[in-house]
Amino acid sequence: MGALLRPLPAAAALLLAPAAPLTGSAVTASAVSGRRWRSVRTNAGGGWLSGLLGGKGGGAPTAMAVTPGTVKAGDPVLHEPAREVARGDVASEKVQGVIDRMIDVMRKAPGVGLAAPQIGVPLRIIVLEDTQEYISYAPKKDIEVQDRRPFDLLVIINPKLKNTSKRTALFFEGCLSVDGYRAVVERHLDVEVSGLDRNGSPIKVQASGWQARILQHECDHLEGTLYVDKMLPRTFRIVDNLDLPLPIGCPPLGAR
Repeated sequence: MGALLRPLPAAAALLLAPAAPLTGSAVTASAVSGRRWRSVRTNAGGGWLSGLLGGKGGGAPTAMAVTPGTVKAGDPVLHEPAREVARGDVASEKVQGVIDRMIDVMRKAPGVGLAAPQIGVPLRIIVLEDTQEYISYAPKKDIEVQDRRPFDLLVIINPKLKNTSKRTALFFEGCLSVDGYRAVVERHLDVEVSGLDRNGSPIKVQASGWQARILQHECDHLEGTLYVDKMLPRTFRIVDNLDLPLPIGCPPLGAR
């Protein structure tokens, strides 16, 4: 994992994960949209805010850190499509509680985006936020080439994403659910995402540059897709090697 903006708590956070046999975990039962889930205490690592910081288009190299509150690659909830939230359930205590937990986990990581499956809940909800503080940790040249600008907290339920141009760019990405690694992913530079906000009202976001990348990354999670499913395989590396040259034959970072 890359550099973190604030110290991580020593204790592991409580998260929701699919009901399944568990070993060595503290488990309690809860329900989301009528389905049984289990709360699991776990230590988890990684975060893709750090993939948005300095170096090679995103991420100053450091040793892997620990980020509580997220399930990790290999958990089925991350590799299967999530379910839509019924409009009548948006205001429910359960759905609002999931949203609050997502925001808390994202900010404590700290990260700039999170999807509900990453806390073990297979619902189509994403949250994202990029602050001037986070951006200030990145080299100015990277901020400019990534077209990265701060934006306020967004909560989008049942997001529907469409590309609004053919422009694409290649940059490194990381993920809270894939600890300590980065890889180059090609993403569209201009997108539109529509859905519901946390109050159940329609919301539409038109984004470009880095915000568009975050939206695509998080919407992928809702389809059971991780960035490693879309990466340029030869660019995959540990964070400590982030500033090493790209392999011969790999396309350069930046807009295409």
